[in-house]
Amino acid sequence: MKQAHTIRPRRLPLALAISLLYLASPASADDAAGPAITPAAAGAIQDVVVTGTRDTQRSATESLSPIDVISAKDLQRTGQTDLRDALVKLLPSVSRLAQTGDAANLTSALTLRGLSPNHVLLLVNGKRRHTSANITADPGSQQGATPVDIDLIPVSAVDHIEVLRDGAAAQYGSDAIAGVINIILKNSSSGGSVTLTSGEYYKHDGFTLGGAGDAGITLGEDGFLHLSAEYRRHEHSFRSGPDERTGTYANKTLGDPYIRRESFGANAGISVNKDVELYAFATVAHRAGGSYQNYRLPSRLPQVHPNGFTPVETSNETDGGITVGVRGTDLAGWRWDLSATYGTDNVKIGMTDSANTDLYAATGATPTSFHLSQFQNTQQGVNGDVARSFDTGALPAALSVALGAECRRETYEIGAGDPASYYGSGAQALPGLSPVSAGKHARNIGAAYADLSTKFAPQWEASLAGRYEHYSDAGSTRNAKLSTRYEITPKFAVRGTASTGFRAPSLAQEYYTSLAVSPTTAGGQLAVNSDAARKLGATPLRPEKSRSYNLGLVAEPIENLHLTLDAYRIDIRDRIVQGGTYSGAAAIAALTGAGISLPTGLSSVSASYFANGVNTRTQGLDLVLNYPTSLGSAGRIDWDASANINNSKVTKVGIDGNGKTLLNAQQVGYLTTATPKNKLIVGGAWTLEQWSVSLHATRYGKTATEATFYSGPNIYSTTVFNHIENKPKTTTDLEVRYAVSKKLQVAAGANNLFDVYPSKVPAASRYLGVYQYDTASAQIPFNGGYYYLRASYKF
Repeated sequence: MKQAHTIRPRRLPLALAISLLYLASPASADDAAGPAITPAAAGAIQDVVVTGTRDTQRSATESLSPIDVISAKDLQRTGQTDLRDALVKLLPSVSRLAQTGDAANLTSALTLRGLSPNHVLLLVNGKRRHTSANITADPGSQQGATPVDIDLIPVSAVDHIEVLRDGAAAQYGSDAIAGVINIILKNSSSGGSVTLTSGEYYKHDGFTLGGAGDAGITLGEDGFLHLSAEYRRHEHSFRSGPDERTGTYANKTLGDPYIRRESFGANAGISVNKDVELYAFATVAHRAGGSYQNYRLPSRLPQVHPNGFTPVETSNETDGGITVGVRGTDLAGWRWDLSATYGTDNVKIGMTDSANTDLYAATGATPTSFHLSQFQNTQQGVNGDVARSFDTGALPAALSVALGAECRRETYEIGAGDPASYYGSGAQALPGLSPVSAGKHARNIGAAYADLSTKFAPQWEASLAGRYEHYSDAGSTRNAKLSTRYEITPKFAVRGTASTGFRAPSLAQEYYTSLAVSPTTAGGQLAVNSDAARKLGATPLRPEKSRSYNLGLVAEPIENLHLTLDAYRIDIRDRIVQGGTYSGAAAIAALTGAGISLPTGLSSVSASYFANGVNTRTQGLDLVLNYPTSLGSAGRIDWDASANINNSKVTKVGIDGNGKTLLNAQQVGYLTTATPKNKLIVGGAWTLEQWSVSLHATRYGKTATEATFYSGPNIYSTTVFNHIENKPKTTTDLEVRYAVSKKLQVAAGANNLFDVYPSKVPAASRYLGVYQYDTASAQIPFNGGYYYLRASYKF
């Protein structure tokens, strides 16, 4: 397995493709790839959106809530082969951690407005997408997250993405506290494209090879079937500092994991008659990955690993989702939509190049590869909607009414590892789960909702949404949202929303148990409803509750200059975080009581559980501006700028059943200072005949962490921390495109053109000297510059 991680894919296929492209006749860049519309410029064209409204389609600028529209071209021109990383490049309100720990490093999570990945709801064609079975277990701002893994949807399947930056739980249900990401799939019945991409970091690692294709097929007289496929391979990168135990760079834990991913998508629709349409869409993906763990010295087990060893945590993941439905335009005057959805994510966690030292001591032998655990979740649901407009005679516009109901069943299953993985202290780096931690859990959800919208005056529009939802394990909730927009002039409007929301605890947060072991420390995660957690003061999890407010304006102050500005506030009560952290004898007693064995010779042992530990308030400002300009014979430039100013604070910290404060200063910092206080993206795209150039600079504000001391008098303290700050940083992205013909285009680009790195962590807080960058920060990545080539062919 380890050898497979270091095999370098051949570069020949892309080189051949690019050479062949130049045999074709030249054409303009617009012919090959369309106008160079940049991210912020999306607002300049009248993008029709379906997110945030049930009554009718409208343009993004006419929406009552702030919505970003990202086209497939925008995604491609970031140079990223992952949806998550492309959105981080395009939207200042979207962030990601540079690296997470253990198995979570193999899952793609994003955040919106500095909140948790759990606070973002992801839809595909307007239908709720199932979440990942892989939970983020290690400490940090994303601990406890089981997000939808957006990277398991092929980029080649995406027509565009609508990002609703507003609370929408009253419209869409649980999780939509920070906002909603709605991925709209391609639906053409003809044509298609093939794209090849290759790149690597300036340090000549992290080599990436990707290929994607899509094609439309006609079904019957007016139906369509659009198929998509994608392949991506990304090799390890290494950014570790020298290991203080050896003085060498043998410890490879800081860096990108190895990833190999294959994904497929299909979207179809066909008319039954003039009023009724059948539709279906599906995705399926497989991902294999490996993430290096901390290096073990030769003295750990010289009989098996005489030169020491670096365990590799592996993931073998299969993910799929399908929706089938029927909709019509006239059921006694009502528009209607009935659909059924099924989704599942299955993750098998393993470890290679490891050992079980206790097993070797007892038997004289140990495997070096282990099956550690398996996690699977499923979501199945049925949804029905009806909508129509009524002429009341008393209002200047029709009253639009939308009603709906849905039911879902969610399951979460934990499978034990093989016996050798959990015997004694278990496999090095991450012991396997024993049968005592295994189990299958389920819950049922029912919901009913209603939306009303109308105009009280030609310039004044308002809507009201309400939703009732019942969880069999978390109780019932009622939420509402009021939205309004007033057009003062045709080029200036104000808008505002106020809403309540909620997020039910995930099944993983309720039942997950694990133990992570480093060379000198161990940290255990206890299921909150277990006897061991209750002894540490755990109480049953309750749903999170939120109140959100948004006040904005939409303006065109001068011809073609389009601007939106939105201020927001999000208050969350009973936020679910890792809390109740105990160390020393209490932690050891709780872990052993849960059937978890600990290795000997550890310097620090801790145990935690998830809790409704904190109330938070997040306030900020979003700005989007674009301005297309014509240069006559010199082409045109589409200028764009966007910014997010964001501040989170803790307003209350809870206490556990033993009277102990649930969060310490470090954990509070994860929630309030890990995300930049501001992020600014500015630049533009210049187009002239066959040529097009995109140039953008992104400035990230500072972040801060209350870091653990790994040396000195406060070593491993859980009350005294090392306050470190990551200085503001600016990265520059450049892409040059050339249209070889109407169908063929080649591009070359660089992300982080000037090879900028984050601030380094002080020596006292670098574990083993290796972690020289702050992995708790959601600022710039620590891999440095990345360059790439891309070839695209349309047919």
